[in-house]
Amino acid sequence: MSQQTSPPPGPPGGTGRSVTPLDEVDRRVLDELTRDGRLSMRTLAERVHVSRTNAYARVERLLRDGVITGFRARVAPEPAGLGTSAYISLTIQQNTWREVSAELARVRYIEHVALLSGEHDVLALVRAPDNATLRDVVLSRVQGIAGVLSTRTWLVFDEFDGAGSPWA
Repeated sequence: MSQQTSPPPGPPGGTGRSVTPLDEVDRRVLDELTRDGRLSMRTLAERVHVSRTNAYARVERLLRDGVITGFRARVAPEPAGLGTSAYISLTIQQNTWREVSAELARVRYIEHVALLSGEHDVLALVRAPDNATLRDVVLSRVQGIAGVLSTRTWLVFDEFDGAGSPWA
């Protein structure tokens, strides 16, 4: 794939507004919310040492500016019935990123997709119930997408979170 790529599908970047730079309180708000997105505004305000009004205003601004993109539950794959995880790298035809990414977004069990530089063009995280389903995802669904030239699969044996939030 060439150095020139199309932007990924989704909302266009940029809103025409200047985004307010994050200060230390914003970073503490992000740290607390990444640890527990269900915090009450009162608890959040207490933990970052600001008023509730200030905490509300900061969270609203972080949402409006696209810094916070949502709140969701973190699901443990294995207890949820997704016992097989793998990373799949894809090499794709030049200038097919938009079409390939649109198709990948529709493939069940693909949790995350990233456009890369280097030897491979795309990296996808797949979480499937078992090896047979993973095989179907790779061989039938992903390799059947127009523009995909080749794939390589790495099974995940174990996973862990990193040292902590970069917002602390």
